[in-house]
Amino acid sequence: MTALAELQDSFLACLHNDDAPLPPGLDATRAAGMAVYRNGYRARLLDVLADSYARTARLVGAEAFHQAAAHHLIAHPPSAWTIDRAGEGFADTCAELFAHDPDVPELAWLEWAMQSAFTAADETPLTHAGFAAATAGFDATDWEQLVLVPISGTALRPVTHDLAQLWRSLAQDADQPIVERLETPQWLLVWREGEEAVFALLPDHEGEALNAALHGASFGDICTRLAARLDPEAAATAAGAILNHWLELGLIASIRTSLQQVSVVTEK
Repeated sequence: MTALAELQDSFLACLHNDDAPLPPGLDATRAAGMAVYRNGYRARLLDVLADSYARTARLVGAEAFHQAAAHHLIAHPPSAWTIDRAGEGFADTCAELFAHDPDVPELAWLEWAMQSAFTAADETPLTHAGFAAATAGFDATDWEQLVLVPISGTALRPVTHDLAQLWRSLAQDADQPIVERLETPQWLLVWREGEEAVFALLPDHEGEALNAALHGASFGDICTRLAARLDPEAAATAAGAILNHWLELGLIASIRTSLQQVSVVTEK
């Protein structure tokens, strides 16, 4: 390790830990200055988390959020090159600290997923016409092996609360958050729509199907999973409806069969 790298590591250790020794070359008279810098650094990180998780902060209250954010930064000090990533994994911290309030980590996950989707790479989603053209020559085997490639920034997780209502109720001018459990579990979907990050709640069977697609499952495997939940005729109808819905939402960037990418001409 070079002397510069050692100095940088020592400096970071001192920022993250009050008891860490000062970096080489700095005497005790610099301790007060380091303390001021450390406090400023930590305050900036707390501000970043407060910006990234503004609705979560309103939901739990300023004091509880400050404690949770400080705990997260101590347990998971940022290591990315950009300060914007300091809040990564905060939803997991909330799941630990607010174990009896599952709406809190669900909302925190949504805020982070929305931020990540917003900064995701630009992609043109596949249209109905583009999909039809790309699959025009497909036989039964091709359909069985069809893999749907989602657009960048797509994220999905199961939830137990009405996040759409909670999100709206936590707007800056709202008086009181509305926390309501869903009658049945659903899946929370976040994706990039043009230049805007958006989200929607999906029924359980569609969420499970999309989760499988996001993990590389083939269309044939998705149909098999649906058939395990529904009768064969209903599964076939559901598979077609789900695929149509994903195209309508603009979730699919491209398609492939096996390991071969299918050439798609996007509409202007």
